[in-house]
Amino acid sequence: MTVDVLCPNVFDAGLPTLTYDVDETPADVYPRIREAQAQAPIAIGPFGPEIISHELARTVLRDPRFTIPPGMSLMVQGITSGPLWDKIVNSLLCIEGDAHRRLRGLVSKAFTPRASARLHDTIVEVINDLIDRVAGEGRCDIVTDIARPYPVPIICALLGAPREDWERFSRWADDIFTAFTFNPDGVDQALVMNAWGELDDYVDEMVARRRHSPTDDLLSDLIRAEDEGDRLNAAELRMLAGGLLLAGTDTTRNQLAGSVDVLVDHPDQWALLAEHPELAAGAVEETMRHAAIGSGTLRTVIDDTELAGILFPAGTMVIVNTLAANRDPAVYDEPDRFDITRTDAPAVLTFGGGIHYCLGANLARLELAEALRIVTRRMVTPTRNGPAPWKPMMELSGPKALPIEFCGG
Repeated sequence: MTVDVLCPNVFDAGLPTLTYDVDETPADVYPRIREAQAQAPIAIGPFGPEIISHELARTVLRDPRFTIPPGMSLMVQGITSGPLWDKIVNSLLCIEGDAHRRLRGLVSKAFTPRASARLHDTIVEVINDLIDRVAGEGRCDIVTDIARPYPVPIICALLGAPREDWERFSRWADDIFTAFTFNPDGVDQALVMNAWGELDDYVDEMVARRRHSPTDDLLSDLIRAEDEGDRLNAAELRMLAGGLLLAGTDTTRNQLAGSVDVLVDHPDQWALLAEHPELAAGAVEETMRHAAIGSGTLRTVIDDTELAGILFPAGTMVIVNTLAANRDPAVYDEPDRFDITRTDAPAVLTFGGGIHYCLGANLARLELAEALRIVTRRMVTPTRNGPAPWKPMMELSGPKALPIEFCGG
């Protein structure tokens, strides 16, 4: 593609500067994001250009010239080779082109709305059981008692693993996920690879059993998935099962805690959802928009590219700042207002876009909707009884703790 030479280079275009430190939370940084948005749809952040408008963020996420960097956050931390690098580079999150299209096509045949819907009863059972454990006390820490243990038994059910193994899955997810976040002190590669090796061995055993005795779970569906004679091999099944655990654990934990956090601050909205459970889907969208746990996603420009009259040279690392996009005043009416009854609002960009749109978005929305519906109904008039500090924006954020008192149960 030929780019108009008159387009100013993104680094010389006089764009606003967006500053933040690695230990700052989304709430700390948001006022500066708003100031930058008032000046331009693109800002220069600590690590390079950041897309901060909803329209441009949506465009970039769908533009094949903006690709996921090899190794994702590992490159930023100086890791560009080795077993961990190879593991992540060859995951569904990072591969591009024909290889990605092939895997995505096969996986989508198994990851249907039915695959998520058949988990509904499990989801309801898990969240009710967690509330039962704290109902008699009338107090709990939402992070420790509800959000943290919530998603892993559901992922186990999705894959067909016994629920009693959820603590093993939880430990594997904790250890492996450290490779996908920005760690100022560096990644403990031995820790990550040891956990990943244990998970791979577990999945290999499950696959061997399912090949002989298929059951009604996603892993069996993945084994059966076929496209014109093409099937997933053992390494691909191993990679996808691990990816599902990683993608569906910490994200759901933190977003559930973040969603409850903002609802506690708005008791009228809490009561409204408790009285009208049909608003749960809208509550998920609004809490994800208002109390986002992810600040954005990395992209690399593979060709010189013009965007909004600005030249992005090939090789430029770009952050699509979804935290900013999800509160863009250009597309959201009163973006700082929290309202679970919002209508005609554009979709949040938390699940990405284009060919890398999150395969598990339907399941994540179902998990969050059922949890919020049941939590608001059973935990009446919640009040805080301690601080709820958030984790830094540069990692997967969300409350570190969320102690509350409540009635009912």
